[in-house]
Amino acid sequence: MSALGEFRSLRRSRSRASTSEETRDSKAAAIFLAPWLIGLLGITIGPMIASLYLAFTDYNLLQDPEFTGLENIRRMFSDDRLAQSLQVTFTYVIVSVPLQLVAALGLALLLDRGIRGLPLYRSILYLPSLLGASVAIAVLWRLVFGADGLVNSFLDLFGIEGRGWVSDPDTALSTLIILHVWTFGAPMVIFLAGLRQIPRELYEAAATDGASRRRQLFSITLPLLSPIIFFNLVLGLIGSFQSFTQAFIVSNGTGGPNDSTLFFSLYLYQEGFTSFRMGYASALAWLLLIIIGAFTALNFWASKYWVFYND
Repeated sequence: MSALGEFRSLRRSRSRASTSEETRDSKAAAIFLAPWLIGLLGITIGPMIASLYLAFTDYNLLQDPEFTGLENIRRMFSDDRLAQSLQVTFTYVIVSVPLQLVAALGLALLLDRGIRGLPLYRSILYLPSLLGASVAIAVLWRLVFGADGLVNSFLDLFGIEGRGWVSDPDTALSTLIILHVWTFGAPMVIFLAGLRQIPRELYEAAATDGASRRRQLFSITLPLLSPIIFFNLVLGLIGSFQSFTQAFIVSNGTGGPNDSTLFFSLYLYQEGFTSFRMGYASALAWLLLIIIGAFTALNFWASKYWVFYND
């Protein structure tokens, strides 16, 4: 056999070996991805498709779905409780998310000064984010802001007459906003990580030029931290629109008093699992998806005007 023939035979054998190795790698990858793909299809995409179909039906969990076309959508325009839940939810999101970001950023700036015992303080301040969405904290919150709660006991020390904060329509939502702001731990840690990435030389150069701390904050810190602010803002908006546990526990699942804590997700739950109008609840779920998608898209569009990327 000539040298050229041997070379071609060697190339073919190497090609077959490479193909066999790629096939084994593909099979291994498919095996490891299988649980995720099954979960994606069976737990996420499958229920979403079923929910989209049910949104156009009358379904009470006990009988077969009856296709009703756009009836559920038409009903939304005349649903007063839906309008109330949207008002409560938008108020909650618009007020609580910025306040939480300001609190998280302020504490991150304080911790970034290199105080002694930083890991301990960071862990303590992060705890509310782990506990804030739990049932136990919601129950505790209802007791703290109750008529005989800790807040009124504190006000009594100064001769101030308290009220049932969670049972008063004028203040019930405010207690939930305070609870949301209190769970600032997660965005605070992310802000702190972002602050550590800002070069110290920039602050030294600014100080040499006579820039005050306030000037450094608005000219260096906030512009370079704007991608982190944007990230926390988007996550905060998505999470706030889906808030459920706090309102359910504080109001005993009613959204009261007088629907003042009727979050959209709570109203969706009531329609689906209390009134057994699962078709209408599915339509509400898709409305919530559209609202969250619209707010997220709006944030991404607006980010080009205020988010600064170093590149």
